[in-house]
Amino acid sequence: MERLESNAPTPAHLRGAIVALGNFDGFHRGHQAVVRRAIECARAEGRPAIIATFDPHPVRLFRPDTPPFRLTTLDQREALFARAGADAMLVFHFTAQMAAMSAEQFAAFLVDHIGAAHVVTGQDFTFGKGKSGSVATLTELGRALGMVAEAVPAVADAGGEIISSSRIREALVAGDCATATRLLTRPFAIQGRVQHGDKLGRTIGYPTANIDMGNYLRPAYGIYAVRGLLPDGRVLDGAANLGIRPTFDPPKELLEPHFFDFSESLYDQIIEVQLIERLRGEAKFDSLDALIAQMDADCARARQILAGTPYVA
Repeated sequence: MERLESNAPTPAHLRGAIVALGNFDGFHRGHQAVVRRAIECARAEGRPAIIATFDPHPVRLFRPDTPPFRLTTLDQREALFARAGADAMLVFHFTAQMAAMSAEQFAAFLVDHIGAAHVVTGQDFTFGKGKSGSVATLTELGRALGMVAEAVPAVADAGGEIISSSRIREALVAGDCATATRLLTRPFAIQGRVQHGDKLGRTIGYPTANIDMGNYLRPAYGIYAVRGLLPDGRVLDGAANLGIRPTFDPPKELLEPHFFDFSESLYDQIIEVQLIERLRGEAKFDSLDALIAQMDADCARARQILAGTPYVA
């Protein structure tokens, strides 16, 4: 799958594409429905299928002080889009210049610069300066430009509630991994480069692979049963502390997975860690012995949970 940038020309072989257009952070069941429709149209018409996303998220431009809220990185979205069957991922660089485009200018940009023949969005998609454009606007403008535009209805869960990135964020902040997994169709996963830490874990028999949280949403701090995916494709079970490690000084926010029965060095490798179930909140212990005893119990429980939880990529 190719990766395209909105500030560069679209290659000739990808012009005339069917474009799934949205932010697609999280790529949850609702997003997947939009993409599925775009790919179905592309295959039926013999056209390329492109999934477009925005980076940075528009919220980051308009409200730069907003706390981290991302559910996926661009690299994660690229892998998810490829798995869905797209021919390319298009990254719209959301700058002040793009934010200032009128609805008419943005629609023309899709046709003239991107080469879109058909655009598929969610029904709540807005665009143009001040969110002046709606799905109806895009349909009308597209018709005049020779571009088809359509919207896919929102997807609801079994309880009739609309699936959204906001609901997933709320679930993760509450430590509810099961709900997040159900809405995403896979566990929420944090990807990052393993960095050198203070190496305290190895001194107590629990070496960890330390990962900075970056721009990811901060789920509820605590201890989690996790799965790690290594660059070579191996999948490891483990338990992780996500938070500031209140027993140690100074506090430092990290995701620290300990992988069971694994002793290889992971420094500087990019790994992905899935949050499967939150076991408990963070706690401060009066002694290392008390901490180790709790970690023994946490790991035993995590092993039990993971033994009964199939791996989902």
